[in-house]
Amino acid sequence: MSKEHTSPRPREDWGFFGPRSPTWRIWSAPTALLAFRRSIVVESFDPFLAIAVHEQNGVRSDPHGRLERTLRYFLTVACGDARSAIEASQILLRVHAKAHGTEPITGRRYSANDPAAQLWIHVTGWHSNLLCYERFGPGPLSAEEERRYWADCVEAAALQTCNPSEVPRSRAEVREYYAAVRSRLCMSEHARRLIHYFLSPPRAVTGTGGWLASRFLRPAVVSTIPRWMRELGGFDQARAVDRAIVPAVRAAVRAAARPSVMRGLVRDLAPSAAPLMEEILSLAPPLADEVTTVARARERHGARPAAVA
Repeated sequence: MSKEHTSPRPREDWGFFGPRSPTWRIWSAPTALLAFRRSIVVESFDPFLAIAVHEQNGVRSDPHGRLERTLRYFLTVACGDARSAIEASQILLRVHAKAHGTEPITGRRYSANDPAAQLWIHVTGWHSNLLCYERFGPGPLSAEEERRYWADCVEAAALQTCNPSEVPRSRAEVREYYAAVRSRLCMSEHARRLIHYFLSPPRAVTGTGGWLASRFLRPAVVSTIPRWMRELGGFDQARAVDRAIVPAVRAAVRAAARPSVMRGLVRDLAPSAAPLMEEILSLAPPLADEVTTVARARERHGARPAAVA
């Protein structure tokens, strides 16, 4: 993503979901900082995604940078104004268009903009955020809030190349989706390296502060990942650790929920997302007091629908 999205610009509208939505609340909560790490680790089990990410050399030298870019993109989609989200999605599609080739395990062609690859990223991101919010944050949503959350998930998928009919619309459909894709998931050499980078980034890359944060976050992230994935990936931990980490992380999340703390965390972990987080926390009114849709925003801003690779 380019730096143009971090430059000051008046907020035009409330985006696709608005501050009263569960989506806005979940994606801007401190638990999202855990969820982004979790989603990247889980995503790496797809061999096609793993090779696409591996081929981007910058990820290997700067895992923190990829985490920041991922956080900034999804936060823009969930809580930014419609123009910013449309622009971010168009840039991301252009970046992904360069990631294609042959996956060495299956010998099949891959493309980062393939609808199946985009759906995998989308589902793991939205599911990871809800899971971490429930486990380490305020707890489960009401039935109506959860229905709204998954409807928002479908709306956000329109920014990518996902097949709309395949996007899960409930927790049950998310489970069905994971069961359907499990046979293609594996632990490749590239995936193992990526997971190591994101769970235990080198101090020389992240700096002392980022390295210490990752040491604290690692057991919390691992505790949310299915046991079979942990064993396959070689990063399992004892069930006692899974249980023990929950109270400590919940306490940290409560402390981080204070606006001053959250501002500092985002400045340290994803500085390019700090202006947007300031908008979210301040609830500064936009130029137009409205919530829109992806289709209307594309028409308004002259953007084409995402093309299938």
